[in-house]
Amino acid sequence: MAEILPLKAWRYNESLSENLEDLTAPLFDVVSAKQREMLYANPLNSIHLSVPQGENPAENAQRILSKWKETGVLQQDPIPGIYIYYQYFRLPGDHEERCRKGFIAQIKAYDWEENQILRHESTIVSAVNDRIDLLSATQIQASPTHGLYEDESTELELYMDAAIASPIYELEDYQGVREVLGVIHDAKVISRFLTVLADKKVILADGHHRLEGAIEYKKLQQNAFSESKWKGSDYHLMYLTNVHGNHLKILPTHRLFYGLEISETEILDRIKEWFDVRIFGDADELVNYTFQRKWSFGLILSEEAYVIKFKQDKFDAVRPELPEALRNLDLVILHYILFEKILGLNAEQQRNSDQLAFERNFSRCVREVRNNKASFAIITREIELEQVLEVCKSGAVMPQKSTYFYPKALGGMLFGSIKQEEFEFEYGAFFEQIKR
Repeated sequence: MAEILPLKAWRYNESLSENLEDLTAPLFDVVSAKQREMLYANPLNSIHLSVPQGENPAENAQRILSKWKETGVLQQDPIPGIYIYYQYFRLPGDHEERCRKGFIAQIKAYDWEENQILRHESTIVSAVNDRIDLLSATQIQASPTHGLYEDESTELELYMDAAIASPIYELEDYQGVREVLGVIHDAKVISRFLTVLADKKVILADGHHRLEGAIEYKKLQQNAFSESKWKGSDYHLMYLTNVHGNHLKILPTHRLFYGLEISETEILDRIKEWFDVRIFGDADELVNYTFQRKWSFGLILSEEAYVIKFKQDKFDAVRPELPEALRNLDLVILHYILFEKILGLNAEQQRNSDQLAFERNFSRCVREVRNNKASFAIITREIELEQVLEVCKSGAVMPQKSTYFYPKALGGMLFGSIKQEEFEFEYGAFFEQIKR
């Protein structure tokens, strides 16, 4: 069972909430360096807690957090709640507004082996260690991870719609997404959330490093507060959305390769052994190409752009030990054939290589190659949600940066503390409501 709890959130002082757009922060890897500079320039922006700077970033975050608490910049809500979170957005070409509905709660930081939270991507050790250090120093979470659950009844949406009708926050984020936050304090209603999630597995959509950091921190604290029934270090802040009846959009993440040691002619010849290659012409127009056939990609070199399609008669050579759900994915083909077989980087080297970069912005891919910074770019198509679910349920993991769920959850609207004296509450009262 996936055990969730309501939380006593820390939030910005009401006197500051009128300018919440200036205090919230997107995930670090989805904004440009210039945008990050603007966020850091505001001394009260939540980025100072989520991605602190300096020689000792975790310690710096702890000092900032202590100061914000002491001076009232942040204040803790007195009773736990389920925080309803709706994101209204449009994609290019949309005439009608979409809405992704969900809620923020605390969820147990289950070990992967417990098979309650299912991951779909591998993680990078150094990034996980940074998350552990930050969590150890601050014991607070400034941005929720994103999890999916499956509930065909959509029962909880009725409670969420009612709560979002009287929001506590409504703002427009860095991408023009309308972010709306409400809260439910009614114990009976909260118990329904706990009940519905109790028999669900959660599929982690975003935040693999943060959740793995929480798992490792839980292990470090396993002997602490042994007398407490509810331990803050056992839990993690998560934004949960229903797979059914929801606007779940996955955007592609493209690949950039730097420092190619062979000529473009040679790399193209090697690619032709595995892929059918067709000159496309204008690289700028690849953004509009639909890539309807599976295992097809855009290739941008310095002078030409191409559409490359993996030769289906070569499929038997692709990782036969993998589950079929994983073998069939575009990105498994790409990473195994292009980066491993052709360029000689095995999976571990790919995870840690500074030659391989991930870029969601198509135009930036084109610029990096045209300015002779990147050797080439690979343009990918989006993965389907059903494929993500299938891989997760198989127990396998995809190559890193396989999915980009849009929009990303915004950081800084609320903070989840796992510090025991701030976390402490008689949560059993919510479970008593379940029994009645």
